[in-house]
Parts: sequence; structure tokens; C-alpha cells
Amino acid sequence: MKKTFLIVLFFITLIACKKKTKPVEISNQPVTEIPLNYAKGFSISATNQYKILTISNPWPNADKVYKYALVEDSILPKIALNPNEFDGIVTLPINKIVVTSTTHLPGLELLNAENTLVGFPGTDFISSEKIRALVDSGNIRELGKNEGINTEVLLATQPEVVVGFGIDGKNKSLETIKKSGIPVIFNGDWVESSPLAKAEWIKFFGVLFNKEQQADSIFNRIETDYLEAKKLAKNTQTRPTILSGAMHKDIWYLPNGTSTEAQLLEDAHTNYLWSDSKGTGSLSLNFETVFAKAKDADIWLSPSNYTSMESLKNGNPHHATFKAFETKNIYSFTNTTGATGGVLYFELGMTRPDLVLKDLIKICHPELLKNYDLYFFKRLE
Repeated sequence: MKKTFLIVLFFITLIACKKKTKPVEISNQPVTEIPLNYAKGFSISATNQYKILTISNPWPNADKVYKYALVEDSILPKIALNPNEFDGIVTLPINKIVVTSTTHLPGLELLNAENTLVGFPGTDFISSEKIRALVDSGNIRELGKNEGINTEVLLATQPEVVVGFGIDGKNKSLETIKKSGIPVIFNGDWVESSPLAKAEWIKFFGVLFNKEQQADSIFNRIETDYLEAKKLAKNTQTRPTILSGAMHKDIWYLPNGTSTEAQLLEDAHTNYLWSDSKGTGSLSLNFETVFAKAKDADIWLSPSNYTSMESLKNGNPHHATFKAFETKNIYSFTNTTGATGGVLYFELGMTRPDLVLKDLIKICHPELLKNYDLYFFKRLE
């Protein structure tokens, strides 16, 4: 009897050992890089078991590279990931996500993943009709402000990942979220140096939602439309002179010549009067300097947050001394808003530079794109 018991125990132990799978060590697996055409701030690579999302420039002059492992939930128990190698391990598929900038929203909507959004800081800034409907129905929680996210409310939504952004990596709210065990992935789309590079961050969301092919297809269409519009504008004979920005107190702020705004104006075949300036951030000039150079500019674009000719004049009487003011040739995107006042350009413009470029071409070369209606910009009234 004892012998029979020992034999049965041996077979039970043998079966149990066979069922217990030892995690596979993956540190030495070959890694394949997935090519990007324009973006420099992130990269995507893959092994046989998981993907790696690397963020190399989440904010200007960042001194740390962030690395995230993206692993299917069916695969995660079978592999031995070293948590010290990654700033976060994200389990796919993602069913609940929090993003923190309106520029992140188009990536969700274009990939049909907006229903995964459970929280957002500053829901009044959301312009998208689809996502506004989710806010109004209570499916997306208000989280306060990006600089001071209500972490208690955020944790209650139980997101599987938070997509954050920062200007220096010192957001205490995001640090609290990370310590709670929720991966925080920094998105640096706004740091990129060209319109198409910023738009290519749709692929960032593509890899998060296992929709790489769909993201590629969306970006390829945006790229094609942008380059075709650029080619069309290049064939025009005229290059209207452009003024941008406006006065705030005693300073006139306008884009420098290496900014994405200036690149868009160049691709629209215009003569932006400060195209030869260099540097980071906006130019800060006095009125006399701007007036001497741009008093006869043909078109005035993006005059800060002024929404009418009257408010522009009331903001500073000097604004009314420019030719573009006298001819009422001033265009702004500030009047194209969502239901609660969010400016559509700030949400969608980075993802859809093809629409921004077509707007500029329509304004600056009205003989082109005759059947195109302005999407973001409107003439100030």
C-alpha cells in the first residue's frame, strides 16, 4: 500500500512540474527597429515576445531616455522581464487610459480608441465632438489641471496607463501616479522640429493600441496630402509677405524662423518676414522693430488670442497702424472652437498639418484650392 501511494505521489508531482512553466529569459533576444520617417523623439522596436517604446526627447534638453515594455497580457506570465531595465511595463491590450494634453486626443479618435479614455485634466478644452459626448455622458472624468492632477480621482478611474507630458520632468502629480504602480509614458510630440515629425506621433498611439498598420495608413495619407499641397504652392509666382503674433504689454511675440509655424509658412510659399531668425521659443521684439519691418505686410496671421478687429485694436492701438489691419487681411484660428470653448487648432493642428497647410495656401494663394474651405483659420471680423 505504501509503495502504491509513493507511485501515485510521484506521478502527481511529475504532472505538476510539467504544468508549471518557467518564465523565459528574454534579455538576449534580437531586437528589430521599426523605422520612422520624421520623428526623432521616440522609437519603436520589437522582440518575438514584446515591443519596446523609447522616448528620447520628452521635453527640450532632456537628459534621460525613457524606455517602456509593451507586453500582451497572454505573454507576460511566460517571460522574465527585468523591471530595472524599463521605466514602465504596460500590459496590452489597453482598455483604460488617461491622456493629459489635447494634442493626444486626435491619436485616440483617429484610431477609434476614444472609448478607452477614462480621465482628462481640463475637459472644457476638448473640442472633438465624439470625445465631448463621452465627457457629457460621464464616461470621462475631470482630473483638474495637468500641473496639479487630482490623483485621487485619477486612481479611482483605474487606468492601465497614463500618457503625460512635461516641460522639465518635475510634475509631482505624475510622480505620485507612477509610485501607485500605474505606468506613466511621456509624450514629446510638441518638441519635434517639423510639422510632419509632430504628426508622426500617431504611431506612438498605434503601438500602444496594437494598431500599427492603421496608424501607418493614417500618417501616410496625411504625409501625401501635405506634400501634394506643398508642391502645389511651390508653383505659384507670388509670395505674399507675412506678419504674425501681436503685442502683450510692451513685447511683440512671434515665431522664430526655425519653428514649425515658420516651416508651414515656407511650405505655403510665403515670405515670412522673420524666416531668417534662429533659436528656440518665440521671438520677443519691441513694437518699433516689428513695425519697421512689417508695416506693409500683405497678410497678418495668428494675432495671438485676439478674436476680433475691435479687440485687437483695444488690446494695443498700435495694432491698427499696420496695412494688414487697414485692409482687414488678418486671419486667426482662435474663433474655431468646440462646444465649451476649446480651440480646435490646439487639439488637432499638430496631428493634421496637411489641413493647416491647406488653410495657409487658401489664405495666401486664393487662386489655388478653389473648392477647399478653411478648416482652422477665419478672417477676423
